[in-house]
This record gives sequence, structure tokens and C-alpha cells, in this order.
Amino acid sequence: MKKYVILHNIRSRHNVGAIFRTCDGAGVSKIFLTGYTPAPIDRFGRVVGEIKKTSLGASEMVEWEQTDDARSIIRLLQDKGAIVVAVEQAPNSISLYDFDEPKNIAYVFGNEITGVESEVLAECDGIIEIPMAGQKESLNVSSTVAIVLFQKPA
Repeated sequence: MKKYVILHNIRSRHNVGAIFRTCDGAGVSKIFLTGYTPAPIDRFGRVVGEIKKTSLGASEMVEWEQTDDARSIIRLLQDKGAIVVAVEQAPNSISLYDFDEPKNIAYVFGNEITGVESEVLAECDGIIEIPMAGQKESLNVSSTVAIVLFQKPA
């Protein structure tokens, strides 16, 4: 069983750090940082303190890769047999609670404000969302990652 996380155009270093910590706890095989998502190591080879601190060092434990193009990563994972699912509110999404997680899965999470881009959604095998019962329409992306990854035990 392999679980992957693709973080596309996440702005906040704090969110990225929290997601690394969650991914470590959930047994994620690899995190792909795409678009302008910040990485634990900057382009000069320096540790990004905010990510390291928020992740409590998990950014050194979970394998990760940084690339500009989310769509090429999605196709690569699909070629390796993974089902790629975006977590996004969309007309054709299904509830997380109705989703049967396959053995090899990659979840795509998008920007804190704009979500997953339509070009990226088009490459995915499906779209799931967390049903919201309150007045707010969405959750923080790091909270969303935790709910999705821990919905089904590893």
C-alpha cells in the first residue's frame, strides 16, 4: 500500500510544515511539492526554519520532491498504478465518507484560497470533498490533509 500527497501551490510554510508532520504520522510514502509550494530546503540548500519548526523535524523524515509541474507528477503516479484524487469542492466531487480508498493512492491538495486548478483537476481520476455542516465553506489545508489521511487507517 502506497500513499502519496501532492501539494500544489500551497502558500504557507506553516501549512507545509504541519502537513509534513501529518504525513509522517499517516505513513505517507512521499510528498510532491509542486508549483510554488515551499520546500524544506530552499534553492540555496538552506533549511527553511518555519517548515522544520512546524513539522517538528518530520520534514527530514518523509521523502519529498519539488517540481513545477503537478500534471507530470500525476501522470507519473498513474503510470505506476496509483489512483490520483483531488480534494476539492466541485460539482462532480463525492464525499470523503463515500470514497473507497484504493491500495495505491495519491491525494492532490491545492492553494489555500483558490483550491486545485482546473487543469490539474482534469488530470485526476476523481475528486473528493469533506462535507461541511457549518457556515464556513472550507477548512485549513493542513486540517483537510489530516482528515483525509486519517479517515482510513494505513
